[in-house]
Amino acid sequence: MSLPKLSRRSRILLIIAAVIVLALLLGARLLDTYVDWLWFGEVGAREVFSTTVLTRIVLFFAVGLLVGGLLALSLWIAYRTRPVFVPVSGTDDPLSRYRSAIVGRIRLFGIGIPVVTGLIAGATGEGDWQRVQLFLHGTSFGQTDPEFGNDIGFYAFDLPFYQWLLGWLFVAVTISFIGALIAHYIFGGIRLAGRGGQLAASARVQLAVTAGVFVLLKSVDYFFDRYNLLFSDRNAPLFYGATYTDLNAVLPAKLILLCISAICAIAFFAGAFLRNIQLPAIALVLLILSGILVGTAWPAVLEQFSVKPNANQKEALSISRNMAATKDAFGLNKVQYEDYSGTGTANAAGISADTTTVPNIRLLDPNVLSPTFTQRVGRENFYGFPAKLDIDRYTVDGKTQDYIVAAREINTANLTGNQTNWINKHMVYTHGNGFVAAQANTIDRAVSSANSDGGYPIAATSDTQNPTGAGLDPANPNAPGIPVKQPRVYYGELTNDYAIVGGQAGKAPGEYDSASNSDYRYDGTGGVPIDNWFNRLAFAAKYGERNILFSDAISDGSKIMYNRDPRQRIQKVAPWLTVDGDPYPAVVDGKIQWIVDGYTTLNNYPYSQQTQLGQATEDSLVGTAKQANNNINYIRNSVKATVDAFDGTVTLYSVDDKDPVLKAWEQVFPGMVKPSSDISPDLRAHFRYPEDLFKVQRELLAKYHVGDPQEFYTTNTFWNVPQDPTQEGGTNLDASGLANQPGYYVLAQAPGENSATFQLTSPLTALQRQYLAAWMSVSSDPKDYGTIRVLRLPTAAGGASQVDGPVQVQNKFQSDSRFAQERTLFSNQSVTVIFGNLITLPLEGGFLYVEPVYIQQRNQNSYPQLARVLVSYGSKVGFASTLGDALKQVFGDGANQSATPPTQGGTPTTPTTPSSPSSPTTAAPPASGGTSPAMDKAVADIQAALSQLRTAQQNGDFTAQGQALAALDAATKEYEAAQKSAAPTTTTAPPPGG
Repeated sequence: MSLPKLSRRSRILLIIAAVIVLALLLGARLLDTYVDWLWFGEVGAREVFSTTVLTRIVLFFAVGLLVGGLLALSLWIAYRTRPVFVPVSGTDDPLSRYRSAIVGRIRLFGIGIPVVTGLIAGATGEGDWQRVQLFLHGTSFGQTDPEFGNDIGFYAFDLPFYQWLLGWLFVAVTISFIGALIAHYIFGGIRLAGRGGQLAASARVQLAVTAGVFVLLKSVDYFFDRYNLLFSDRNAPLFYGATYTDLNAVLPAKLILLCISAICAIAFFAGAFLRNIQLPAIALVLLILSGILVGTAWPAVLEQFSVKPNANQKEALSISRNMAATKDAFGLNKVQYEDYSGTGTANAAGISADTTTVPNIRLLDPNVLSPTFTQRVGRENFYGFPAKLDIDRYTVDGKTQDYIVAAREINTANLTGNQTNWINKHMVYTHGNGFVAAQANTIDRAVSSANSDGGYPIAATSDTQNPTGAGLDPANPNAPGIPVKQPRVYYGELTNDYAIVGGQAGKAPGEYDSASNSDYRYDGTGGVPIDNWFNRLAFAAKYGERNILFSDAISDGSKIMYNRDPRQRIQKVAPWLTVDGDPYPAVVDGKIQWIVDGYTTLNNYPYSQQTQLGQATEDSLVGTAKQANNNINYIRNSVKATVDAFDGTVTLYSVDDKDPVLKAWEQVFPGMVKPSSDISPDLRAHFRYPEDLFKVQRELLAKYHVGDPQEFYTTNTFWNVPQDPTQEGGTNLDASGLANQPGYYVLAQAPGENSATFQLTSPLTALQRQYLAAWMSVSSDPKDYGTIRVLRLPTAAGGASQVDGPVQVQNKFQSDSRFAQERTLFSNQSVTVIFGNLITLPLEGGFLYVEPVYIQQRNQNSYPQLARVLVSYGSKVGFASTLGDALKQVFGDGANQSATPPTQGGTPTTPTTPSSPSSPTTAAPPASGGTSPAMDKAVADIQAALSQLRTAQQNGDFTAQGQALAALDAATKEYEAAQKSAAPTTTTAPPPGG
């Protein structure tokens, strides 16, 4: 029986349907490819696009031809060697119907099945383009493994490719075997009827030869498996690498199995032509039994009865190899250790004389203050800041200090009402404006109660209206701060939607730039031209937005900006990099640049410890991108990348010219990474040691500070990364799932240094204990960038000589009597208490802990304000509204002299009425009793207006609220006018924030 033949009309309809299905399947991918091609042209990285696409295409066809071609060959051989006469068991024999159907459509089955199989295989294989490119461009590490003497480059670049190729050969041979088996069964070469069945000679030859090829490939696999022993996880998680059992049992077993596999392959080939299937069967049984006895049983016996009873001695060699490889692979082989007592005796005289650490103690927590920045310097509702702000250092007026910094970005998620229509969202509100900085070591004024004003950063914005950044120094508000030549921010962490910019005057609606300019038109080099109909059609299809196609506002010169997040841009330009989770903005040569750290990673460095990147970099910080939990055992911060906030230019700089992985990728994409000599001094001055790399190294350093293999095996001198005690439940030692304490950037003088340096720091505690065991810092200064220093506390310390760790210090803070007495401030139901970063600083032989405490009103428009500062040194605790007063409580009179005070000194004044949550920008009523009747009248008017405002809010009367706000504004202006004619000592209270 054969299938009915299709009519010409049916064939045409089937072809049309196939074309439609193919268009639906490939159309979206082709559209994405074209859009990506335009984008790579914008950033000048077409070579990356073309090399990647070409490699994928070659791999697609190579793998597809390998798998599909071998299957086609196997089916062809089975068909051509089929028996001439095949007995039929009856009129209803199903095999007979299948044979007739296949013979009637032999080309459809003989070509169609291999083509579909090849397409699936090709689509799977093309994703491994990076592995192939590294094999083609791999370089030497200049180091060899301690067992086989191969260069590390063999394991990094060659071995992964050989295993990948071997894997596809296994797949191709297996599919060919299955195809031949089914074909021979259908065409009668294999018959199951009768006693024992029947196997035609042609079927026996083809199947035996195919099986022999498979076994021969297995022998090659055993050869390469020997090298995989150097990545063994037999003794994980203590250490990775070839163990005693691997070297003395598994390695010889691999060689034995290799020989047995080769013999078995010969047996299969011989059996194919000797008409004896017993020989291949015996060989197969021998191979299986050898694998069980030699490959599994013997190593298990050796491990159980020889290694485990003497593991500390037997594994010493393997542990020492693991220690050396891990330190080299993770950049821990040049750590500077220094013994440190941790029990200093600092006094008031020494603290007051300090000019490096104490004056620079950071009080502002970038993980807390994003809402404060948004409300106080965000201005319009469509501007915003990331959930986590950043820390960097700048030299202003000859003084270098650290600042809390952020770019004031456009945040289209905050648009409301008519702002959300398509033109406004994508063509008017297109960019942010300004670089915001605040001194990290001070606030405007101290806070006395929950309703007090103050505790806010002194932030200055360098934008189009204030390009010099004036306002950073309250004593000289007109002095330049951090000048920015181009403050517009088109590319940033919050810009997750496309924008259409530029265009002709009179057609384009004009972009909002500032309160005085809402008709700005982009004139930079960023964006992809969208002023032709083909591109408009492409992007209309891409975003499913017909307005892109029909809007008259898009005209000559219009451009579309997309992929605007700095991390996303780096990942697309350099897909071979692992990108740090925390980009940060910096003003470099007058431009706002996003600086992003890029890592080269491997997971096949011999003997090196496997580390889960996502788990190692997880901590209590919010607002940072989380890393995928990939296993790595090699990492280098080889690339620093910048993204221009105005035009989106992506630039990659090499900062580790010796990294072999980077050298390989530089050969794949020549010219994409600029040499380190191209880094300008201004840019280099803003490089920070990357946080994710620091976390990985910190996690490993907790184990790999140990130098003796037998001591390493006991683990009793290991350290722990402490949990963050400032998070909810962070002081509960029995709680599970608590995040690690993050590393903190500080500007301080570490022991052994003669000046303050910008560094990333973290304490380390003893294994499963809370007392301090070490303190780690990594320099970000250009002169010794990347130098890791560890202060190591005495291991035999006990009792009173132990130094409290972060959790113990936090418990001490919260149990302090002065903290408990502040019930009106911290136990107020209308106030939320937020513990800021607990910073650990070495000082005068001991450790100084400093923690800011913030409060925030429980209402929608409130934001955090710094209320108190906690300080601990030794057994003493200080708790006050300023750092200076807290230091004085710990060290005595005079200790406050070196601390940076609030810019508006004196005792903080509590407003006579609580600040209104609905009007955070209104002025608090100053105390009455001014120096003139006009000022007294203005004060009375302010108090009356606030009273009216509260009454209107309670009644929900929006009309009355508007009238009260207008009266309050008028009264405030009267007060300011009266103040100008009053004595110079008269001051106004700053706006309340709660």
